[in-house]
Amino acid sequence: MKRILVFCFALLLAVPAMANSSEGEEAAAPKTIYHTLVPALVGNYGSGAKLKYYKADVALRITGTEAEAKVKHHEPLIRNQLVMLFSQQTDASLGSVEAKEALRQEALKQVQAVLNQEEGQPLVEDLLFNNLIVQ
Repeated sequence: MKRILVFCFALLLAVPAMANSSEGEEAAAPKTIYHTLVPALVGNYGSGAKLKYYKADVALRITGTEAEAKVKHHEPLIRNQLVMLFSQQTDASLGSVEAKEALRQEALKQVQAVLNQEEGQPLVEDLLFNNLIVQ
């Protein structure tokens, strides 16, 4: 009977230790971060007599704080690349949901290309439009 009690007591002491080790493993896993480009990207697009404007609130999905710091460091270059991309758009390339999705994919590719060139890896997993207004 004494052996059973000692065994149960040992089990009770081991459970919190196992819980702490699993929490440590979770803390070591990289954290997903959504980095918003602030201020929003605003500019004109298209050609013709009438000026057309866009406003894009963009968020970048990044894994890990180290990657976020690198992305923040290169944010001016990323913003420039996105402004140049948006300014080349037309009514057709911003007029439908499918066209906006294609623009989002192209923007992601260009951001990843910039980061590949500067850091040797894409760092950004996804690019999201929190808001995209065209007028």
